[in-house]
Amino acid sequence: MEFAFTQEQEMIRETAAAFLAEVSDSAAVRRAMTSEPGYEPALWERICGEMYWQAIHVPEKYGGMGLGYVELVAMMEQMGRYLLCSPFFSTVCLAGNALRVAGSKEQQAQWLGQLCEGRLTAALAFNGGSSRWDSGAITATWRRKGDSYVLNGGYRYVIDGHTAGLLIVAAREEGSSGEEGVTLFLLPAETTGVTRQWLPTMDQARKQAAVQLDDVSLGAEAVMGESGQGWKPLAKVIDLATIALAAEQVGGCQQLLDMTVAYTSERVQFNRTIASYQAVKHKAADMMLQTEVARSAIYYAACVAQEALEGGPLAGELSEAASVAKSYCSDAYFAIAGDALQLFGGVGFTWEYDVHLYLKRAKSSEHLLGNGAYHRERLACALLD
Repeated sequence: MEFAFTQEQEMIRETAAAFLAEVSDSAAVRRAMTSEPGYEPALWERICGEMYWQAIHVPEKYGGMGLGYVELVAMMEQMGRYLLCSPFFSTVCLAGNALRVAGSKEQQAQWLGQLCEGRLTAALAFNGGSSRWDSGAITATWRRKGDSYVLNGGYRYVIDGHTAGLLIVAAREEGSSGEEGVTLFLLPAETTGVTRQWLPTMDQARKQAAVQLDDVSLGAEAVMGESGQGWKPLAKVIDLATIALAAEQVGGCQQLLDMTVAYTSERVQFNRTIASYQAVKHKAADMMLQTEVARSAIYYAACVAQEALEGGPLAGELSEAASVAKSYCSDAYFAIAGDALQLFGGVGFTWEYDVHLYLKRAKSSEHLLGNGAYHRERLACALLD
């Protein structure tokens, strides 16, 4: 396993950073986050048409670029650094991965093709409102009615669920519990019986929605994989998305560090910049150390994720790598955001400075897909098995 960027990967990373510095500055983020969709359609069209990022790790036979998870993670790091407001995470890292892992060849050809063309945004819905992110969070149900499946129930924390054109939903067979009876369904958002509601949240730069299904009828062609055997592929999708989210957290850590060093190097107190004080230097050094350790965790996890998608020898380590990365990155991001707020002083929490945007993202992403305590518990349980 190679732990250094190739020339191509370095180019992808630098290109992403340069593009996002131009189109996702503070003013652009603030414009997008105050709108209900949560992103600017014109920018999403540029991302899809000019950069082709939505197709980065989709196989070439479906119209994608055929690159790996390391490249995806490198881009997610830069998106987190610039707080990009877009449906990328929901479409590519959640729904796109679900199609890759659980979709049939026909489903992949149909839906991944539309995704690569930029004509489709998608979302994954499986949590009924639980603070946990395991199979017990799935509360929506399905039952057979002739040749059709009838779905009922609600979902919370659905990233970009109010604007997505395609929903991939998880539901369990009536009367089942735990990992049994779970099935994944492809659900066009305008299907009769689907109600979607945008939910205002603390992190305005990432929109969430509630989705309600009332006697939604779907044919057998909507089933992804084998009926009742959907938890295993869904768990893999969640782990893949968790690694991508951790990468975004690392990008936020780096930006907070850079912002703080720049500010403390300019702020003068007692006739000297506050960055020259030893206590401030120590705090900045701690922030840098946490960022670098977090970065190491996500790129190892990205290598494991790629092997999991390809069936490599490290595929069995996916859940462990995801939990290690997410637990450390969640704690580090929020700690660094708090330190940045302190070092900025009185202006740190004001609306004019961007520190509060990263603090809110740090807290919301900490709990999304499981916080540090949840993932450390999951690691401990895996060691006991």
